[in-house]
Amino acid sequence: MLYNFFGKNKSTFISIDKSRSLSKLFIMVVVKKEGIVLEKRALGFEWDGVLNPGVISYGDFIHIFYRAVAKHNYSSIGYAKFISPLEIAERMDVPVLFPQFDYEEHGVEDARIVKINDIFYLTYCAFDGVNALGALATSSDLITWEKHGIIVPQMMFDEFKRLAETKGKLNEKYYRYNEHERIRERKGKKVLVWDKNVVFFPRKINGKLHFLHRIKPDIQIVSINDISELTVEFWQNYLLQFKDNIVLAPKYKHEISYIGAGCPPIETDAGWLIIYHGVHDTVKGYVYTACVALFDLENPQKEIARLPYPLFQPELTWEIKGEVNNVCFPSGAIIQADTLYIYYGGADSCIGCASVSLSELLAELQLNLK
Repeated sequence: MLYNFFGKNKSTFISIDKSRSLSKLFIMVVVKKEGIVLEKRALGFEWDGVLNPGVISYGDFIHIFYRAVAKHNYSSIGYAKFISPLEIAERMDVPVLFPQFDYEEHGVEDARIVKINDIFYLTYCAFDGVNALGALATSSDLITWEKHGIIVPQMMFDEFKRLAETKGKLNEKYYRYNEHERIRERKGKKVLVWDKNVVFFPRKINGKLHFLHRIKPDIQIVSINDISELTVEFWQNYLLQFKDNIVLAPKYKHEISYIGAGCPPIETDAGWLIIYHGVHDTVKGYVYTACVALFDLENPQKEIARLPYPLFQPELTWEIKGEVNNVCFPSGAIIQADTLYIYYGGADSCIGCASVSLSELLAELQLNLK
């Protein structure tokens, strides 16, 4: 059984382990809600909110690339520089990435960022007003960015289904979330399968680039030598092996509707720490929570452990009420000493931060091995 006790700014999860003793309580993971670190300003490009930041520690600063939403849901990526996990030093008054091409004409959304060798990889969701698809931009200095376009498959549901069901029928949720009520065209554009939440691993594994992506309801993985491989033919062959590429699927009640990649994987001695979002449907709508799993260091397709409860969930006013209610959407994290700081969108309106002991979290994961 799982109980959740809330203090002023902390969540303490306590469980009763029936296999040992009905009366013995075990403290699990203590999460401190550090509060709001970025809010919208009276600037046109972030008039309706700031949320879902990509975060990286580099040099003497923490660099935050956040989604900024203008009126009518047009998004771009803003930039802020922090001198400590919670202390801002500088914030730009104009976006650093913004819609420039047809495939992103309605929004550049939800950045994630890693550094691999000497190159920064910033992935984002490109929204054209109909389709939401994963795209990539790279930089050598965090200032000048080169856009590489959409890097996920661009296909309608019928083609996706035909290829992905080669080895057997898909989970029925793939129909529910991706068939788009069999609408084939909207606003003069083909309606495609949405593939977003693209997140790169921060180093090559066995000489290859790896990234997570999400076609609802599961999280999938890709392994390539170079991004130039991501052609139409690559994705067709990938989808023929689609079921083999699913690395994380909904399992527990708090994530039962669907899941999606969150922060870039964090390398630890115990494995790749994966912070993702889990979603479950309630009478008040979907609830987004921050969840944690552990993957094998040299075989990132292998799940080692997973917390059977959310690491944290909407509980504060600004997480419960906003542009989209009941949302904690983790998208960036850094480590300082033994503290893991997780940055997340709160109710699609502002950016919050939560902290947790990394060693405590890894110890808890070891008690929940797959």
